[in-house]
Amino acid sequence: MSASGTRRSAARVGVLGAILAISATGIVHAPVVGAQPVAIDSAQEATDRLAELGHESATTNEQLLQAQDRLTAARDDEQRATDQLAADEAAVADAGARIEQMRPEIDRIVAANYQGARTNRLFAVMVSDSPQQLLDQMSVLDVVSHRVTSQLAQFAQASSDARAAEDASQASADAARVATEAAQRTADELQAKQDELHGQIAEVIAAYAALTGDQQAAYAGTLVPPGVNVDDILGRLMPGANTSVLQAALTQLGKPYVWGATGPDGFDCSGLMQWAYAQVGKQIPRTSQAQAAGGIPVSQADLQPGDIVVFYPGQTHVGMYAGNGNIVHASTFGVPVKVQSMAGMPFNSARRY
Repeated sequence: MSASGTRRSAARVGVLGAILAISATGIVHAPVVGAQPVAIDSAQEATDRLAELGHESATTNEQLLQAQDRLTAARDDEQRATDQLAADEAAVADAGARIEQMRPEIDRIVAANYQGARTNRLFAVMVSDSPQQLLDQMSVLDVVSHRVTSQLAQFAQASSDARAAEDASQASADAARVATEAAQRTADELQAKQDELHGQIAEVIAAYAALTGDQQAAYAGTLVPPGVNVDDILGRLMPGANTSVLQAALTQLGKPYVWGATGPDGFDCSGLMQWAYAQVGKQIPRTSQAQAAGGIPVSQADLQPGDIVVFYPGQTHVGMYAGNGNIVHASTFGVPVKVQSMAGMPFNSARRY
């Protein structure tokens, strides 16, 4: 693809393409009713303001996705705690049933001892009329003593099991309550992030609408840096899985940025990374922070095509290294998926999957 061709492609994703991006399949659909155009004094101020708002909304978008992941994990914790509580309550009931089953026999033993029954060898000697009777009685006493001892031991164990089950049930009930409260806090955080993002999106769209068509096209820029084309990038690639994933990402040049989208009609930054890796059979995390935590750490000096490059202190943006200091990424609303120099963004880290 030539540089002039990419400029024409970028122009085609100007006003119409960028606004249509909002209706593409994705998590967030922007409410624009009531949004007012942003007051501007110059074209440069307008584009600078749009870039600032776009970065803020993209950051909030990643935070929203992270909150969704945390909510999913919190709900899983809540379900596990609830399941454990049910299991512990069943154990309490089972231990109670065992105790009740054994209680009549234990009550008889207790009553016999209370009434002064004798089940020892001295008593057998005293009441025996002959050696044989003594042997017979001692044999019976041995059996009785063993049975009573066994029953008492079983009852003690059942009682101990019941106490342990009750303690476990109380602990699991407390854990279930804590998990439920944590899930609710995360759900509240998620709702707040959704509200924040919706407001920011309205601002972004208003700022974008304040630009002229030429300004929007200039803001979108070219799909590859001047003097570079996709064939040049692909021609420098060596065979390998990560170069295949870069090839997949490059097929999406010109697609619009859409908050919360994972393709194929639009992408956010981490959604593009996840989609490209899925094309070569690799599953990677959804969010920029999760992607920054996975894979193998790579230094900036050792970057290879296909590596994921993470930007900003909060790890709120990711792109894919395309060689020669460039990345392919979905950056912000109004700018299509493109190849761009990474020099203008603060490098945070890089990962190889």
